[in-house]
Amino acid sequence: MRIALAGKGGAGKTTIAATLARLLASDGFDVVAIDADSNPNLASALGVATDDANQAPHALPSSIVSRRLDGPGLKDGVDAVLAAHGVVAPDGVRLAHMGMPAHADEGCMCAAHATVSSLLADLGDRPRGMTIVDMEASPEHLSRGTARHVDLLLLVAEPYYRALETARRLAALAAQLPIARVAVVANKVRGEADGEVITAFCERHDLELLAVVPWGEEVLDADAARQPLVEAAASGPVVAAVRRLVAALGLPDAGAVPQADAIAGRHGPR
Repeated sequence: MRIALAGKGGAGKTTIAATLARLLASDGFDVVAIDADSNPNLASALGVATDDANQAPHALPSSIVSRRLDGPGLKDGVDAVLAAHGVVAPDGVRLAHMGMPAHADEGCMCAAHATVSSLLADLGDRPRGMTIVDMEASPEHLSRGTARHVDLLLLVAEPYYRALETARRLAALAAQLPIARVAVVANKVRGEADGEVITAFCERHDLELLAVVPWGEEVLDADAARQPLVEAAASGPVVAAVRRLVAALGLPDAGAVPQADAIAGRHGPR
């Protein structure tokens, strides 16, 4: 399964993407994480020492892509591309990231988007394979069709109007692509009132609410300590909520979460 996370800037996409990737890998899935943001931060959230040049991932170069009759595709297999241009993060997560602008006034990121799209296309049918894509806070991955190959788009939204409106607009764009499922992950929920706001918004706009993640000071503490959340607060409420999200995905042997908790995570507070 290929899962992409999108939403307004600051909504918490990277923290949830990294935690989701680490939990899935610890459950025995073959996880590939793609930082599809031209200003990448997923590596540090996963626990990669980005200040070490030997460990930091290299950007995916456009040279790995060739033209096919059905569109751009990788010249070599996925494993070869990841071995050459990715790194292995904790729990065995394989990480690659989209190219960054090398300098100001460089122009569009067309080639970088093409590499991500090609990698996603070839990351399809893998036994126990999971792909987690952390997208940038922009509709560009949808307007360009970069995310057309994902199976599930998670729209991460905070419980206030601008974040929810961003999720609604992104959902409208995603509906024009062959993405099988689009769902909302409510994040930074501080209480029942926040949960009711998000639930009502999703019902009004016919959006699936798949999971609810509470506000947690441990997220800020982990970031300040430059630690992955899954290591800094493994037993905290935010990681527990992402575990419920894993269970709500319905994957075989994923997440030892009681069914009642999984249902609560799927529907959110009422």
